[in-house]
Amino acid sequence: MGTLEKHPAFPSRFVAPREVQVYLPHGYEKETARRYPVLYLKDGQNVFDPSSVGKEWEFDETADALIDAGRIEPLILVAVANTPARRDEYTPTEVELKLHDGSVSKGGGRSDLYARFLIEELKPFIDETYRTRPEAASTAVGGSSLGGLVSVWLGLENPDVFGNVLAVSPTVWWDHFVTLTKVEALPRKVPVRIWVDIGTLEGENAVSGARRLRDALEKKGWKLGSDLEYVEQEGGEHDEISWGSRVEGMLLFLYGTADRAPADNVPGDL
Repeated sequence: MGTLEKHPAFPSRFVAPREVQVYLPHGYEKETARRYPVLYLKDGQNVFDPSSVGKEWEFDETADALIDAGRIEPLILVAVANTPARRDEYTPTEVELKLHDGSVSKGGGRSDLYARFLIEELKPFIDETYRTRPEAASTAVGGSSLGGLVSVWLGLENPDVFGNVLAVSPTVWWDHFVTLTKVEALPRKVPVRIWVDIGTLEGENAVSGARRLRDALEKKGWKLGSDLEYVEQEGGEHDEISWGSRVEGMLLFLYGTADRAPADNVPGDL
């Protein structure tokens, strides 16, 4: 079994403090010469522990089982808790939002500050504290819903930092599908491996958005079965139980021990 280490109230100059939990694979303490890839996960309260919403992704249990079976390489998981500013931190643009009383307020658009927190503060701490492989090809970022949205944005904006993305039930419809505009505006494909998934019971807008994201990435040069994976789960809902049931596939895509093609720009990816 892997072990969990907690860093409560991790400080930041850019965003509010929050808890960070770190999963270390079995054998980490003994294999002192080994270094590990790292996956940073959003909404960290629900990744390992069901106490906050009564459900969890069971990322640690799934990772344990796959590592023990030799199906994935050992890795470090970093679960980054959200805060009351979740919506703002996980969205790249500000939009007008209609409130319950009928009034309109603006919200969102602080993902640039959240990115600075991850890149300038948290990742350096993780790389200094643990035996990581800090290069982009060994660094992944992932999350669900708005966490999936911001993960895509982080990968596209910072491919030199995050070379792998898990976009789980991403809120692609945010700000008139601004993420699709982002993909379409790329001068060329960037070297990032991307997982996109959705459950069929999440609503027509959500399913359509995920499909449109897949299609936009393919049009830009990503290749299904290589550096792009798309999963549409029949009966999948917008909750931790459904997301957790897809974790095995996510980890196999990112860290499977079977041969896989790298996410690099080759002729024809323009």
